[in-house]
Amino acid sequence: MATDHIRYDVLVSEALRGVLRRVLADTAEQGLPGDHHFSITFYSKAEGVKLPQRLLERFPQEMTIILQHQFWDLTVLEDRFEVGLSFGGIPERLVVPFHAIKNFLDPTVQFGLQFEVPAAEATDEPDTAGTPQPGSPVTALPRGGIAPAPDAPTAEDEPAKPSEGAEVVRLDRFRKK
Repeated sequence: MATDHIRYDVLVSEALRGVLRRVLADTAEQGLPGDHHFSITFYSKAEGVKLPQRLLERFPQEMTIILQHQFWDLTVLEDRFEVGLSFGGIPERLVVPFHAIKNFLDPTVQFGLQFEVPAAEATDEPDTAGTPQPGSPVTALPRGGIAPAPDAPTAEDEPAKPSEGAEVVRLDRFRKK
């Protein structure tokens, strides 16, 4: 197989994270339209993630948050988003870099994105790349197919539920071999 000097995997990952950034920026500016809401799973120990210690102890590997009814001060920057959420009645501010996001799901329209994060992001090993390693797939889930709910408990202790018949489509499937 030829060496990919263009790094399509990185370009696709950046483009899909741009979709996520745009959706969150629009939400910060205009609020959630209709019944839309978002389930976002991220690695809690990835570089740049800021969580209160009590949440980090409760969700030491990954955490899923739901942006639906009770969130505030959503701020979207080029490399991260910040949001206020309440956990057990205690308001907290979270900072989540886009490179730390594992899954994004809008179950209202059955749309989701699933990202492969470098192994070092998912563990305690330091890694500042923030982009997938060569050959690691980024998964785009088209309308009608959503990502399976992560195994990690959600911030609201209510896991996101996938639709029946969901199919994960990996971009690697379409690469020439």
